[in-house]
Amino acid sequence: MASKTLAVIAGVGPGTGASIARRFAKAYPVVVLARTPESYDAVVKEITSNGGEAVGISTDVSDSNSVNSAFDQIEKKYPGSVLSAAIFNPGGGFVKKPFLELTEDDFSAGLNGQAKGAFNFAQRALPLLLKGKESSTHPPTLIFTGATASIKGSPQFASFAAAKFALRALSQSLAREFGPQGVHVSHTIIDGIIDIPRTKAWGSGVEDSKLSPEAIADSYWYLHTQPRTTFAFELDLRPYVEKW
Repeated sequence: MASKTLAVIAGVGPGTGASIARRFAKAYPVVVLARTPESYDAVVKEITSNGGEAVGISTDVSDSNSVNSAFDQIEKKYPGSVLSAAIFNPGGGFVKKPFLELTEDDFSAGLNGQAKGAFNFAQRALPLLLKGKESSTHPPTLIFTGATASIKGSPQFASFAAAKFALRALSQSLAREFGPQGVHVSHTIIDGIIDIPRTKAWGSGVEDSKLSPEAIADSYWYLHTQPRTTFAFELDLRPYVEKW
């Protein structure tokens, strides 16, 4: 098989992850990673039925063996290919509880899904991104999805905030190490409720008060297409009515 330039998205469900996959599939074959096929089957079928190329791989990002297996499968399916964009978007680890009701398992789940998961993903993605510096149309890009909790530890969000703070710190360290090597590392702060099926009943009911997954995906594409002269490390996105 001829070598290709790819995009890999970790954390693909019916909302933001699927929208990111659809957006990047306009330019690249995409590989989507999620724990179960139920999370990615629909978007893989949609992309392929519309003439794009998409592959789904069941992956637990908190497990290094699972991540290594996924990237081994990618390299086997696309030998010699390079990675143009890698997006870390898992939503795991979200826990809202009074601190004294948190368990050690609650706390560990957040760190495993976010910080450890990002570590596992970045360790396999970065060598392929470095390899793509000369052949990618746009600078090779690694994007991490953050949240309000990345910069604000709100009441009852101790576990999630600790995990998202750790993810942001990892992102910042990687940006400073790999930016000078030509890889654009970015962290996004998604500040607000995302408009996906399970959040339909949430929020104020005010029009456009939730984040559009498609608009988030467009913003990720914007980050990917930034030239080396103008790398943005952090982009924060929120609805116009969101308090911050």
